[in-house]
Amino acid sequence: MSLSSLMLFAATELLLCLIPGPAVLLVISQAMRLGRRSSLRGAIGILTGNTIYFALSAAGLGALLIASRQVFEVLRWAGAAYLILVGVKMIVTRGGAMEGPVEAQAGVRSFAQGLFTQLANPKAIVFFTALLPQFIDPRAGRLALQFVVLGAISVGIELPVLIMYGWLADRGRELYGRHGKIFERVAGGLLVAAGLKLAATR
Repeated sequence: MSLSSLMLFAATELLLCLIPGPAVLLVISQAMRLGRRSSLRGAIGILTGNTIYFALSAAGLGALLIASRQVFEVLRWAGAAYLILVGVKMIVTRGGAMEGPVEAQAGVRSFAQGLFTQLANPKAIVFFTALLPQFIDPRAGRLALQFVVLGAISVGIELPVLIMYGWLADRGRELYGRHGKIFERVAGGLLVAAGLKLAATR
């Protein structure tokens, strides 16, 4: 791969991850409800999902997944239902301070939410399977290494962006802490909106 190809991939990745999608909305909602540490765990879960899709794309399995309409539909509806369920729970559940084991459980849950949200997003499959080969040079050999390089660039760009979104959402929560329940409902509404948007994906 040439340097220009890597820079083009980095620019493409940056532009795409700046656009709010299910992953960004999840991180924002977690930060609004539980703070920046929770959103960081969610971001790590999202990037773990991305890593899995990178591996599938490198193995050629991603093309098989997106070639099946049935698989795409199952992922689309499962992901949409999951986001809507999490959002509704945030809207109707009363919040409260968490300490000790409860906080640790919330951290694991935040990571799992990020992981499942990304794995159930069919657009992520399309992105990694359709876009990545455009930046792979078969003549250069070492295809696995090229996928690793692109994966490292993707994580290196998307993680700071997700952290930024989480920090901004957490900052807003701190500034308007007395309206915490309102922010929690807004966060839940964002997830419901993300789920509905994903359900409308074709």
